[in-house]
Amino acid sequence: MMDLGDLAFGAASIGNLYRAVPEDQAFAVVQRGWDAGIRYYDTAPHYGFGLSEKRLGAALAQLDPDQAAIVSTKIGRRLDPRPDADLTVPRQAFVSPEPFESVFDYSYDAVMRSYEGSLKRLRRDRIDILYAHDIGSFAHGDAHPGLFRTFLDGGYRAMRELRDSGAVSAIGIGVNETAVCIEMLEAGEIDLIMLAGRYTLLEQDPLDDLLPLCAARGVRLVIAGPYNSGILAKGVRHGGKIPNFNYEPAPPAIVERVGAIEDICARHAVPLAAAALQFPLAHPQVASVVPGMGSVAQVDDALKLAAHRIPPALWGELKAAELVRADAPVPA
Repeated sequence: MMDLGDLAFGAASIGNLYRAVPEDQAFAVVQRGWDAGIRYYDTAPHYGFGLSEKRLGAALAQLDPDQAAIVSTKIGRRLDPRPDADLTVPRQAFVSPEPFESVFDYSYDAVMRSYEGSLKRLRRDRIDILYAHDIGSFAHGDAHPGLFRTFLDGGYRAMRELRDSGAVSAIGIGVNETAVCIEMLEAGEIDLIMLAGRYTLLEQDPLDDLLPLCAARGVRLVIAGPYNSGILAKGVRHGGKIPNFNYEPAPPAIVERVGAIEDICARHAVPLAAAALQFPLAHPQVASVVPGMGSVAQVDDALKLAAHRIPPALWGELKAAELVRADAPVPA
C-alpha cells in the first residue's frame, strides 16, 4: 500500500466551503502544504461543484509536474447544470462560482463519467485513490438499502474495473459512520476507508468491530474530521461559544467530556488539538489523518500540532480517568 504520510491535505475548503476563498489564497494553501512535505491530497466533485478539483489540479500542475503527489477524489455525486443558481450564496454548504449542483448517483455510468470529469479538472493522467462518497444511512436514511444495492451492482463494479485496469491504484468509501464500513467490508473488497470522525480522542467504539475487521481484511483507514467538527480543536474552556460536535451543537455530556480531556492536557502543557490530531495515528490500521487546512495559518498550525511532544503520562492519565479506552493504542 502506498505511503500517504501522517498528515493529508483535505481540499474541501479551497472549494469554498461555507465561504468564498480567493484564488490566490487557495493556491497559497496548497503550496504551503506541498512545501511542508505533504504529498497526499483529497478532494471530491462535490466540493464546490468541481471548484476544489480545478484549484487543486491547477496548483499541483505547477508544484508537481512529475505527478508525484497521491491524489484521491470521489464518486457518487454527479454534477447537474444549474444555470439559474445564485452563485453568491451557499449552496449545499459551498459558495461556488460553478453553476452546478451535486446529485447522488451511484450507478455504473455515473461513476465512469465522474471519473473522467475528475481527471480533466485535476489535470492528471490518473487518480490514485477513488472513494465512494457518503454512501450509508447517515447520508441517506431509509433510502440507504436501495442505494447501496445500486452501488454494489453498478458503481462498485465500475470502481473495480477502474482499479483492475490500472486507472486507479486503490478504491474505498468515504463516509461519516462505521455501520456502512462494516457492511461494505462484508459485501465486497476495498483497499481504504476514509472515515470522518468516529475514531477520535472522543470516540473509540470502532475498536470493538470496525478496526479488527479492517486488520483482518488488510484495509487501512484515513481519519478525516479528527477534531469532531471543531470541538477538539478549540475546546470548551475558552469562555466563548461552544464549538460543534458532529456538525451539530455539542450536547452537555460531550461538553463535559471534552472539558475533562482539556483539563488533563492543560496539566501536561499539551494543546488539546495536538492530542486530538496525534491520537488516531497510533492505531496500526490508520494510514493518515486529514485536519482542516483552509488557510496557510491552518497548515502551519497542523504541522506544529503534529510535531508537539506529548508525554506518555498524559495518555496514562486519560486512560486512568476512562476518557480514553484502556485498549486504545496511543502515540509512543
